[in-house]
Amino acid sequence: MGPSAPAELEKLLAEHGVTARVRTPQPGELVGELRRAVDAGPDLLITLAGDGTVRAAAELCGPNGPMIAPLPGGTMNMMPHAVYGQRAWPEALHLALETGRERDLGGGCIEGRRFLCAAILGSPARLAPAREAARHGRLLEAFANTRHALERAFTGRLRYRLDGKPRQKAEALVLICPIASKVMRAEDPMLEAAALNPNGAGEILRLGLNALVRDWRVDPAVEDEFCKRAQVWAAQGIPALLDGESVRLTSVVDVRYDPKVCRVLTPPKDERAG
Repeated sequence: MGPSAPAELEKLLAEHGVTARVRTPQPGELVGELRRAVDAGPDLLITLAGDGTVRAAAELCGPNGPMIAPLPGGTMNMMPHAVYGQRAWPEALHLALETGRERDLGGGCIEGRRFLCAAILGSPARLAPAREAARHGRLLEAFANTRHALERAFTGRLRYRLDGKPRQKAEALVLICPIASKVMRAEDPMLEAAALNPNGAGEILRLGLNALVRDWRVDPAVEDEFCKRAQVWAAQGIPALLDGESVRLTSVVDVRYDPKVCRVLTPPKDERAG
């Protein structure tokens, strides 16, 4: 966000009569600073960061802890944009403080971890190191990581079952929370489950292009359903991304919809579109 962001944030909060402590942790200090902030018992925890930081804050706050105001300060900003619309963070903060209301936010739960936007299970999650390398300008490393991920694609397909239905197979399974879904209402008590079944590298590229230029659900390699619970199996551990954070899951996991992951300070519904 640049070196001036903390001072700008403090100034805007002061203009609204809000007494706050602004913390600027380094990446390795983030979780510790979040925990100390939550333990202090504030009325509101504001994050000016990406989806992974919001996810970590939501886990620490839980359903009965401080409210969260997730301002857009990361790469994707899926969660902040879902809450405040396509707004810059100063405008989103003003909207939250002037018109914000407490709201319970549902999401997904997998092996004790929570996610608020989406969980990607399967081989596409192996592209995360390439994305991070490209983000920091390490292009040769990004290329090597991409090649490694594509070489390992189609070597460990997933088996999954949605709400007790017959078992199915997929290269990857994407579980999307209501607030981040384009085909669900934020109040719907379930997850969108998209099974990805590309047959080769060419279809992976086509799927990626559809994701960039139009709704990827129209791609013939995608099967889209809804569920409250998903069971997923693999021969080995399952690579996964939870709101953009790379994790390694066990070979058998249970995913469920959690109606109250945390509380957020959100504007009225008609003001969120931006």
